[in-house]
Amino acid sequence: MSQIMGVINLVNEPDQLEQLTNYRCVSSVPFGGRYRLIDFVMSNMVNSGIEKVAVFAHTKYRSLMDHLGSGKEWDLDRKRGGLFILPPAVDETRELMKGDLYNFNRNRDYFERGSEQYVLVTRSHQVCQIDFRPVLEQHISTGADITMIYQEVDSDTFARARRIDVNPDGRVTMIEEYNRSLKQSKKVSMDMFLLRKELLLEIVERSLAQGYDYFVRDGIMKNLQKLKVHGYEFNGHLGIVNTIPSYYYNTMQLLQPEVWKELFLSRNPIFTKVKDEPPAKYNSEALATNSLIANGCVIEGKVQNSVLFRGVKIHKGATVINSIILQGCEIGEHAIIENAILDKDVIIRPGKVLIGDQTAQFVADKRKVI
Repeated sequence: MSQIMGVINLVNEPDQLEQLTNYRCVSSVPFGGRYRLIDFVMSNMVNSGIEKVAVFAHTKYRSLMDHLGSGKEWDLDRKRGGLFILPPAVDETRELMKGDLYNFNRNRDYFERGSEQYVLVTRSHQVCQIDFRPVLEQHISTGADITMIYQEVDSDTFARARRIDVNPDGRVTMIEEYNRSLKQSKKVSMDMFLLRKELLLEIVERSLAQGYDYFVRDGIMKNLQKLKVHGYEFNGHLGIVNTIPSYYYNTMQLLQPEVWKELFLSRNPIFTKVKDEPPAKYNSEALATNSLIANGCVIEGKVQNSVLFRGVKIHKGATVINSIILQGCEIGEHAIIENAILDKDVIIRPGKVLIGDQTAQFVADKRKVI
């Protein structure tokens, strides 16, 4: 696994998270009470034995850099290898609109200086526990040019995900673009690709010379008949978070014990930036059922089927049902919050009633006072 270079590609990452990404990129969106979305893929790489990880940042990456820091929490603060954060190397604003291959090319020196033989290119919005060791084993045994990871699903919660087809020999025969339904397929791409470093650099050079600059669309999809692309099927829990409904659905999935155990109680932990907080405090009138409540919360009212991040305060008589309350929010006395997503530091005045729909949740911007 020391022969694999991890690349978390945030360039033009699919983003329909609306208010949640007004001030941050998708990878730094808070998730699960104390984590960020990028924590899952970062931890999966480290737990799989990958010692060198590059994060190709793109836009709105201030909170991401603050969260990752030196990579200490992931044991990536090393003299050799470790964590590399690579902001976009652009000369003009219009270059931000170019694809990921352009950014790979501008950081070509990073790839060429590395001694690793393989590159694992992923996105950051996949919530799962995956070991990349079997992926490398299959990649070598099949002699594939590219191995892409997928999962076969029945749920319609993956409506915005890329679909693929795989023949009985395991070879990928079709890849859809995002948000298109060219063909009905239950196989969902996890946007994780393993390939030789030399092949990646060849794809970068050839595609840019032809005027194309997107890794999957131009580098893989347009050369699907020429390249030997194989699929690796992942069978664990998977959440793809790139829309408000998918964020709400996958967060609420954490309230199911089997999902929580698979993600957080396996032998491979999910690492994140440590923030010391006191334990949650409940007064004599507090009532909390089937909820995930982080450290630092003060509960004086009622919380049901909800996820509360650090430092949330629920005052007397307040009710929170089927909601996601991010860090530092304050719910005033006798306020009612239902089917809602409140971004960080939102203040709800006493007596206010905010009720969204199960299919269209109410979303409050960061630091909003209602």
